Amino acid sequence: PGETITGGQFYMAAGGKGANQAVAAARLGAHVTFVARVGTDMFGAQAIDAYDDEGIDTELILRDPEHPTGVALILVDAEGENLIAVASGANHAMTQADVDRAADRIQEADAVLLQLEIPLEVVRYAAHLASKAGIPVILDPAPAPEKPLPPELLRDVTYLTPNESEAERLSGVPVRDEPSARQAAEKILAAGARNVIITLGAQGALVATADQMVHSPGFSVEAKDCTAAGDAFNAGLAVAIAQGRPLLEAVRYGHMTAALSVTRLGAQPSLPTAAEVVQFAHSQAVSL
Repeated sequence: PGETITGGQFYMAAGGKGANQAVAAARLGAHVTFVARVGTDMFGAQAIDAYDDEGIDTELILRDPEHPTGVALILVDAEGENLIAVASGANHAMTQADVDRAADRIQEADAVLLQLEIPLEVVRYAAHLASKAGIPVILDPAPAPEKPLPPELLRDVTYLTPNESEAERLSGVPVRDEPSARQAAEKILAAGARNVIITLGAQGALVATADQMVHSPGFSVEAKDCTAAGDAFNAGLAVAIAQGRPLLEAVRYGHMTAALSVTRLGAQPSLPTAAEVVQFAHSQAVSL
């Protein structure tokens, strides 16, 4: 406490879990509608302009005059690992009315991707709306929830995608390797989840369904910054699911998207295009 330390270089780039995932999905070729709130400050204006430049439908992004745009401060060490502090701002002012305004888009979607940087009741409401319409729902339970997710939410989520720490928070099982990930997945499935994909960083992911548990290996790359790697994975997974790809193939597409992202600095600047993923797949002798 009270200590001041000297850091490295500082730069500012667009971020936010939902925003990262929206941008990543758009760069992968999806038609993306982003449902969100930003402030009326310069960060909000810059964000919407940037989404427009990415080809994202921003009609349902509300400019909130009472709350600032959410920001995150990220420290990255020499190995590319990060520490993130978030000031949620307008994100936590989202309401079910925001979801209602997006109801037609949600019910016509090929996939709905959600995170926990907005109020949990809004996440539950959006997931239920999509699930009732038969739309695949992917939930990235990040930031890690303080307590297990409610069973009614788990039932409406088609694919739950925690990382190791989030899986530990949801299951009570410390996740250190594939065997412990299997134990955690069993507990999360028993709590009501339909399909669980526990991401294990460079080790890939454990894909757990009611019928099987399969380890999906990742790709070896030189990591510079892991910021937004999970967002890249979830976007790749969601795009592939929306395209109707089989689950394990969709997970592999998510791995490739994430692997490319960690080779670059920043959140949204690191997110690859569909053409770059194709090129990466060819370099890894992987079929798409």
